[in-house]
Amino acid sequence: MPSVKLKHHSPSPETITSSSFDSVRLLSRETLRISASLASPPDDDLPLLSPPSPDSQFLHSTLRLICCEEIDGRRFKYVAETDGSSGGFKKNSFRAISLHSPQTPFDEVGSFLRSYVVPEGFPGSVNASYVPYMTWRALKHFFGGAMGVFTTQTLLNSVGASRNSSASAAVAINWILKDGAGRVGKMLFARQGKKFDYDLKQLRFAGDLLMELGAGVELATAAVPHLFLPLACAANVVKNVAAVTSTSTRTPIYKAFAKGENIGDVTAKGECVGNIADLMGTGFSILISKRNPSLVTTFGLLSCGYLMSSYQEVRSVVLHTLNRARFTVAVESFLKTGRVPSLQEGNIQEKIFTFPWVDDRPVMLGARFKDAFQDPSTYLAVKPFFDKERYMVTYSPTKGKVYALLKHQANSDDILKAAFHAHVLLHFMNQSKDGIPKLMEQSDPAFAPMEYELESRIAESCEMVSTSYGIFKSRAAEQGWRMSESLLNPGRARLCHVNEGE
Repeated sequence: MPSVKLKHHSPSPETITSSSFDSVRLLSRETLRISASLASPPDDDLPLLSPPSPDSQFLHSTLRLICCEEIDGRRFKYVAETDGSSGGFKKNSFRAISLHSPQTPFDEVGSFLRSYVVPEGFPGSVNASYVPYMTWRALKHFFGGAMGVFTTQTLLNSVGASRNSSASAAVAINWILKDGAGRVGKMLFARQGKKFDYDLKQLRFAGDLLMELGAGVELATAAVPHLFLPLACAANVVKNVAAVTSTSTRTPIYKAFAKGENIGDVTAKGECVGNIADLMGTGFSILISKRNPSLVTTFGLLSCGYLMSSYQEVRSVVLHTLNRARFTVAVESFLKTGRVPSLQEGNIQEKIFTFPWVDDRPVMLGARFKDAFQDPSTYLAVKPFFDKERYMVTYSPTKGKVYALLKHQANSDDILKAAFHAHVLLHFMNQSKDGIPKLMEQSDPAFAPMEYELESRIAESCEMVSTSYGIFKSRAAEQGWRMSESLLNPGRARLCHVNEGE
């Protein structure tokens, strides 16, 4: 299979002489000056913004609309004030103006509750039977929770506690509070929503880590029995969060094993294997407990075995879809070798020790406009490269990240292409850090290398994406990756046409 040759237009550091440095610097500065003048539209091209009353200080004709953004149904206008003397924009005049009035407390509470009790995109993301099913399910759990109070009290009485004993009542209340705290923790973590579909391996392993943490907190109650209730509640919260993670990721994992309409059979047998192993582990612990081993040592060894097994468990799952971690593996391999890894290779190389709620990735997909651009001139200079695309990418030298912004009409293939383009740009920017920019920083520390290099790197990445994106898709399909079901979990912000925000 032929490999894709990457074109690198940057000369190697060894071949650059002092005279060529001067030529490159002069040419770069002239290119930036011309690009800035072309990217900054004349005064008549940008419409005047009629700002809301809170922003009455922007009543000057120099205020220009830069971009319009929508996120979760709320729209924002990004405006900046032009500087007549320089032809650019005044410093620190770039800001966002919300086009919506603040939500009422009632609306905020309703939005908060919906984020916990209904799936994202409801009602369009589920079919009509979801509401009656969940209504009856809620009623079932209501009666079950009420019944649990009486069963707990009966169990305590059956082991010798008197019905009229105040101690018995206190124990029952403590036990019920412990279980109630666990249910609250389970409910709060359910807000992770689609992350259970996107990053199920990472969340599954994180859930097992939490399970061991909860077990450790339970053991700590023996050292401080007077703190039994707060420690037991904390342990139950952590363990119930782990239980939500295990339950939510179980079905997608079993679905990856099933080859036909046998997902129920695969799930039942998998749970049976787990229960058998659990019973065997219980019997093993009863045998070794008779020898009175060290509690801390035994717990440490068993926890190491549990976590090692959990890590190998999630690594062994071969998923056909591309989440961010597997997509990164596939694109990086394609850029370096020209080939897309197989399903087995891609899943093995996927990083498990990453947590989806930590936004420290070098590529931000579906980013907010205010995070990607701090200067309107940079946006106006980059924008022409993506007039025919439903996305745009840029690089922030201060943050060291590539930002992929999605336009309002972006579909699943546009999101996939935006992510691919972002990784290509990151690849070129990382190469720049190891080449010319370092030498130029040494020769002229006051010169910011990214100022002259960003536009050329974006142009270079656009050229490569136009020729190699189709090749990447076809080779990924040959390896068995389901490109149409990419689970890249983009942000919800979308760029709108300026005319739509008028």
